[in-house]
Amino acid sequence: MEGIKYEEEFLLNSRGLKLFTCRWLPENREPKALIFLCHGYAMECSISMKGTGIQLAKAGFAVYGIDYEGHGKSSGLQGYIRSFDGLVNDCSDYFTSICERRENRMKKRFLLGESMGGAMVLLLHRKRPTYWDGAVLVAPMCKIAEEMKPPPIIIKILTQLSKIIPTWKLIPTKDIIDSAIKNPEWREQVRSNPYCYKGKPRLKTGYELLMVSLDIEKNLHQVTLPFIVVHGGDDIVTDPSVSRSLYETASSKDKTFKLYPGMWHALTSGEPQESIDLVFSDIIAWLDDRATPSNSRSEREHKAGHDPRSSHSSAWRESNVLTTPRSTDTTNMSFRLTKISTALN
Repeated sequence: MEGIKYEEEFLLNSRGLKLFTCRWLPENREPKALIFLCHGYAMECSISMKGTGIQLAKAGFAVYGIDYEGHGKSSGLQGYIRSFDGLVNDCSDYFTSICERRENRMKKRFLLGESMGGAMVLLLHRKRPTYWDGAVLVAPMCKIAEEMKPPPIIIKILTQLSKIIPTWKLIPTKDIIDSAIKNPEWREQVRSNPYCYKGKPRLKTGYELLMVSLDIEKNLHQVTLPFIVVHGGDDIVTDPSVSRSLYETASSKDKTFKLYPGMWHALTSGEPQESIDLVFSDIIAWLDDRATPSNSRSEREHKAGHDPRSSHSSAWRESNVLTTPRSTDTTNMSFRLTKISTALN
């Protein structure tokens, strides 16, 4: 990858689990801004989001990814989400540890989430509403379409079973790979990727995803950060009308919605190359317009941390925003960054 430096590293999270992280960095120039990748359910970063990392690094951004617990090269039962809150905390701790490095403190910080990763992005925003400078949401899982929403009795049964047999693979689903990816070559690459989970969803995983979707749906109006949402017009995995609902409902003053007729779910990787290039052209143009470093962040965060309205009881702000002062001393963070392996050349 000429002009790009790729590195991998394993870290230990607060629960003692080994998590895989990777990064794509532009060589011989200062990055324009920081971008943090949130992958989808059953996916991972280093292979399935490699194209995204390369495209953005070539455009001058420093790109960081992490495999969630139970996903990719990280520890944990494959495809098992014990607690979505735990995944959010892992991402938040790792991403903020990168942002708080001295060389990064004045750089803009953007989140990019695909599918379930879109839900991750919105929950990271909820955790620290003023911390992030913007988000790129790619076919996000942020609401369940009405025709797909299970009746209350099914939710009740799922809730009970997930407590008794949480890891069992009992949830019937269609082959998402066939439904999500148009390009047959990329479809086979995903099928042959040993780090992508391909079994039926586990009961607790299904329950966690359902609860997260319902929770986010109730709070779409609380989204305030700048964002662009991109969605394929023929996506049958996540409903494009839901992305439109996010765009129309969010309180953000700076928001963009782009619908691409004829494209499927994996519009940054599973489409013909000319379609992928079109999507990334729009994403990079949006990021470039907002990547200029700003001196106003510390004032904005200081105000949020001392504004009595920041302790409002709404679900979107219940996570005590900015309870600790910013510091470059990462040893004081709850996420102990223990290096397990050195960077790969």
